[in-house]
Amino acid sequence: ATFTPPKAIRGGIPVLFPQYANTGPLPSHGFARNRFWTIDNNPSPDIPEIPNGVSVDFLLKSTDEDLKIWPHSFEFRSRVTLTSDGDLILASCIRNIDAAGKPFTFTFGHHPYFKVSDISNVEVKGMAKLDYLDQTQNRTRFTENKDTITFNINSRFDRIYLSTPDKIKILDHGNKRTFVVQKDGFPDAVVWNPGEERAKTIEDLGEGEYRYFVAVEPVVVEKPVTLNPGEKWNARMELSTRC
Repeated sequence: ATFTPPKAIRGGIPVLFPQYANTGPLPSHGFARNRFWTIDNNPSPDIPEIPNGVSVDFLLKSTDEDLKIWPHSFEFRSRVTLTSDGDLILASCIRNIDAAGKPFTFTFGHHPYFKVSDISNVEVKGMAKLDYLDQTQNRTRFTENKDTITFNINSRFDRIYLSTPDKIKILDHGNKRTFVVQKDGFPDAVVWNPGEERAKTIEDLGEGEYRYFVAVEPVVVEKPVTLNPGEKWNARMELSTRC
């Protein structure tokens, strides 16, 4: 990965706010993933407590730099929790604190990268019969006709599935392991792997590394969120691994 700002760090779980990809006028995936967050030592009750775990709270507020490209004052709180069962939970709360009384609209997402044995041994379940926007074809709308998503190592896979279930499973047959993505507040989900040719154009991917991850991303894309001053929006993603 490249760790030099303003380059986004590839890996982990990037936060996509206030724009998913290039769906608006901002740089791709917005600016939150490129900012330094502060630890919030006085957690807000806007995010419910999560039992049986240890948490750290982060806070991001709009800066003068942000206001130049997105003129809206916001407060973004994120609680990261590791439970006693080994599950990872990201709970988010975004509030409009605009003193001028202006509403704002945003799209949002998390972009987790899941390490797998080989993309050819992976299946994603939960998308059967759903409509999706194919990002390899200018977001043309189609309907998924397969019960299980599989991948061709030579082809880019990049789809926004719409009105998805709250639970999505990633089956890694090579490692005999299943990832479970549980989500609340995220109506949509992206499934992505760059494939061989596209991976060659990504400078912070090593040769052949595209084969060893898949991204399954809880997102809000089709129907953006609008907040009036004082209003808040909450969402939650929970990741677990079962062998």
